[in-house]
Amino acid sequence: MATAKAKDKPATKAKAASGDGSKAKPWKLKTPPGTSEYQMYRAADADPPAIVCIAGTTELRYHLSAIEDLHAMLKKRGDWMPLGSADEQKSAADGTVEAWGRSPKNPAKGWYGLKKGLRGRFGMCMPPLLEALGLAEVTHDAKINRMRAI
Repeated sequence: MATAKAKDKPATKAKAASGDGSKAKPWKLKTPPGTSEYQMYRAADADPPAIVCIAGTTELRYHLSAIEDLHAMLKKRGDWMPLGSADEQKSAADGTVEAWGRSPKNPAKGWYGLKKGLRGRFGMCMPPLLEALGLAEVTHDAKINRMRAI
């Protein structure tokens, strides 16, 4: 495992997310740069089971398995990975969490996003959740944030 450089260390320690991850008490999170707030909750009874992300009036959904799958990939990688968030209509930069969340080589065999037209932003929404769950570290710079498994 590579040693992180000083510039790669998280800028701030993330607070545990409030809420319990239910629809009634969703996790309240902030984007990695800290500029926007959003909520996420588990919808295990959905078809397919999902993590629901509410950002303003927009609802995004990702496969519930994304939490464990992303954590496992990061543990195997053993080093920092850029987030690379992008809307579904835009290409994701190679080697980013966003690109992995769309890749036919990931455990979902493609998009973790479930709502056609709103399948992107995996690299913006999922990292703070893994951080709040104690599964990852995320940098909190204005741009070009990264994450790694704990």
